[in-house]
Amino acid sequence: MLKKEFKRKDVDRARNLLTGKSGASSKTQVGYKKKRVDYKEGDVWVENKKTWTIKDGIKQTISKMDAIKKEIFMPLCCPKCSKVMKKRLDKPNYKVHKMCFDCVIDYEHKLRIRGKYDDYIKNLRLKNRLTEIDEMENMFLELANQSNDGFVSEHGEVERWVGGIDKEKISSDITKAAQEARETIQKELTNEED
Repeated sequence: MLKKEFKRKDVDRARNLLTGKSGASSKTQVGYKKKRVDYKEGDVWVENKKTWTIKDGIKQTISKMDAIKKEIFMPLCCPKCSKVMKKRLDKPNYKVHKMCFDCVIDYEHKLRIRGKYDDYIKNLRLKNRLTEIDEMENMFLELANQSNDGFVSEHGEVERWVGGIDKEKISSDITKAAQEARETIQKELTNEED
């Protein structure tokens, strides 16, 4: 004899389990009903201030850093020859040329045969100089905009200096000089391409 009587929800739950509807509700709910939207492969949507997409059947978030990750990430195989990139020089060459070391060697060899290798090296150096100018400009602007309210000496005393520099003038001079250097290099690059 049973000491406990079965309630209606217990019977409904057992019926659902026996019929294979294990996720079905055994109670009637009133009120909130969640809006359900089915998304397909490649759809992009915003939910709770996050951007989502479906790739290869998996729901994934899209972040602002995805483009940067794609630039930094080195694939397992070379995009050009489909060989595994496991050599020591594959990673630095992929960062610059987006192909493995062997493909870079083949490409440069073909340039040497055509007589265009010197121009290729000159263009690489000019592009490298553009990057160096950007880095130097950022460094000098940081230094120019530092606070000069006080400095701590070697003895631990705080020195307060009166006067200073015109930060706006120096910042504009740095930006102007960097822009002139960039324009000069751009002219050299366009002359080489012609």
